[in-house]
Amino acid sequence: MKYLSSYFTFATAIALFFSFEPSSPDPHENFVRCLYNYPHITNTISNVVYTQTNSSYSSLLDHTIENRRFSNSSSKPLVIVTPLDVSQIQATIICSQRHGLQIRTRSGGHDYEGLSYVAQVPFVLLDLSNLRQIAVDEESRTAWVQSGATLGELYYSISQKSKTLGFPAGVCASVGIGGHFSGGGYGLMMRKYGIAADNVMDAHIIDVNGNLLDRQAMGEDLFWAIRGGGGASFGVIVAWKVKLVPVPSIVTVFNVSRTLEENATEIIQKWQLVAHKLDERIMIR
Repeated sequence: MKYLSSYFTFATAIALFFSFEPSSPDPHENFVRCLYNYPHITNTISNVVYTQTNSSYSSLLDHTIENRRFSNSSSKPLVIVTPLDVSQIQATIICSQRHGLQIRTRSGGHDYEGLSYVAQVPFVLLDLSNLRQIAVDEESRTAWVQSGATLGELYYSISQKSKTLGFPAGVCASVGIGGHFSGGGYGLMMRKYGIAADNVMDAHIIDVNGNLLDRQAMGEDLFWAIRGGGGASFGVIVAWKVKLVPVPSIVTVFNVSRTLEENATEIIQKWQLVAHKLDERIMIR
């Protein structure tokens, strides 16, 4: 996947913490100036930088906020960056360090707790929603997916290649890949295939020094940590290589509705006794 080397998590939800102090009373102005002057950027970065005075700032900030209490929060990013490639992410990381700003990383999905776009210190929001390319290889049963894509986009891309391959991840189509994978990835096929993180084969991450690393370069300890430990705790995850799994071309889904008067509690009790004994292809929730 050569093209991925030119791209940039959700890793979504946790900050990169830096110990650098602001160099002036207006660190975001120095940060923006640093971005514009940063060498080796392959695309014009001014087109993806939004300060609070930009007319698109509010709509961009709010477009994935599901919990509306955060829309009125006073804790807003000084700058939003929506990178198009790896070089712009590297510049954002280095310039944030130089000018005392933390980073919140948000991918393309929702975040009910606000951890990817709220902070109590001056911060930059790194929004990965432009990085959503997906490449499915039916022959090898693998796919590369960028962190800004959603589960729905991944599932759709797989379905366009094969009716008998799938990926064991969550139910909600609007969940961002970066946050879901780096948080573990609970889903309906987990009894047979495990969670999403169990089926991640490789990843591209940009570390605190701006280096782009794959699984071999980052080492097995870090590769283990980003699959459940929160990707943005350790760097910015650009893309994930996942293992696709065989699924039936037709599946059965059904609901059983019961009220308390119809002995719903007894059904739940029985479910707890038998669920682990059922065929691993069956999931009850």
